[in-house]
Amino acid sequence: MKCSQPPVHSPLSTVHSLVLGSDCGLGTGDCPFLTVLLAVLGALALLTGCETPGAALADLRAPYKPDNIFLVGGKLPGDLKRVAVLPLACDQRQADLSSGRDALQPVLFAELIKTKHFEVVRISREELRRLTGREDWTGEEVLPANLLETLRKESGCDAVLFSELTEFRAYPPLAVGWRFKLMDVRGGKILWAGDEQFDAGNPAVIAGARRYQRRGQVVLDDNSGLRYAGAPPVVDIANGIIGCVAGDGQNASATQAGGWLAANSPRRFGQYSIESLLGTLPACEAVAK
Repeated sequence: MKCSQPPVHSPLSTVHSLVLGSDCGLGTGDCPFLTVLLAVLGALALLTGCETPGAALADLRAPYKPDNIFLVGGKLPGDLKRVAVLPLACDQRQADLSSGRDALQPVLFAELIKTKHFEVVRISREELRRLTGREDWTGEEVLPANLLETLRKESGCDAVLFSELTEFRAYPPLAVGWRFKLMDVRGGKILWAGDEQFDAGNPAVIAGARRYQRRGQVVLDDNSGLRYAGAPPVVDIANGIIGCVAGDGQNASATQAGGWLAANSPRRFGQYSIESLLGTLPACEAVAK
């Protein structure tokens, strides 16, 4: 007795069955629009690490965009060249916030440098204590009259960034809260400020975290040949081929964990939240020569 092998379905045929049913009798060639739709849905499924169709379709949700932002004008001043970054503050009576502060302080500094809007100068806790008698400031307090001027003389900065971690939940659903304030040292004017909470219980936040997680992944073509980082998925509608994605340029198992990392790694989730909030920080306006 000869055993029959189970049929092998391509990603395109799998999505076709999910959308229309396996016995619908309608081929993709009968409807060009349907062909394109199925290809896009299949690509979404592979981009999310061959996750469930429900997870792939969930990625169609619009990602969360920070909106509790204060900004003077459309751009930062053109003569803003250097920013002194004070140590990340938090309510040290809460152990979870102290732990989150220690984990995310270097991440915040690195993300600020990546914006390339200005030179970033780090002020250490020890240095700030020597200058002001305290090792952190949130910017919400009544500031010493000479604080900004003292920081300007010590670092040559044009503005100071105050930052505070207001929430940090390291277990699912993850949550991170930030309060930022960029203050001009030449008069104390607030140039930009943000006060946001990123809660993984919000589907829009998860959608944003998943998209952030997928950036910089490496795409494989239909022959499993490495292409390049940040490329779109390979979609060959005529032959029903949709290339697969290898997470972080390593292997498929990393991609399958990609969505999980974005939603369950406190440090990675914190990094996503910082990048998202700093994305509202505009560039400096051009200075006329």
